[in-house]
Amino acid sequence: MIRTYDPRRDEAELVRLIRTELIPLSHSVHQLDAQVVRELPRRFRSGVTYVASLSSKSPPVGFIHFEIMGDVLYLDMMVTHPDHRNRGWGKKLMACSEAYGKARLCSVARLFVDQINTKAHHLYAKLGYETVRYHPGLRCYELLKPLT
Repeated sequence: MIRTYDPRRDEAELVRLIRTELIPLSHSVHQLDAQVVRELPRRFRSGVTYVASLSSKSPPVGFIHFEIMGDVLYLDMMVTHPDHRNRGWGKKLMACSEAYGKARLCSVARLFVDQINTKAHHLYAKLGYETVRYHPGLRCYELLKPLT
């Protein structure tokens, strides 16, 4: 199921997923970067987070965090626990975030994916995202998808 983020119940697991699954892929953030980890709760509060879980009471198996900036749905972070990949969670999380953006009249969805994260890049391409540029300093690709 996809549900809204509950900080008391979900924050620790989401931070763990970020530390173990996202940060190791990042060129610009180190896994032991305490400042980045400390800022995560504030970052979650600044946007919307949906959580994938097996039931309403079970811990997260994945999540997506996004914000709306003008008419752009900015997809900030998405991760699925390795034991739960290739089961459609990423596709469902992306669909929920895109529906949220469309309901708020966003015209485009925008995301960045680390160069090394080829599986995620492939998923985004399958979902209709187009690579518009490569940012060498970040070692990230920027992808866009029209929502209108």
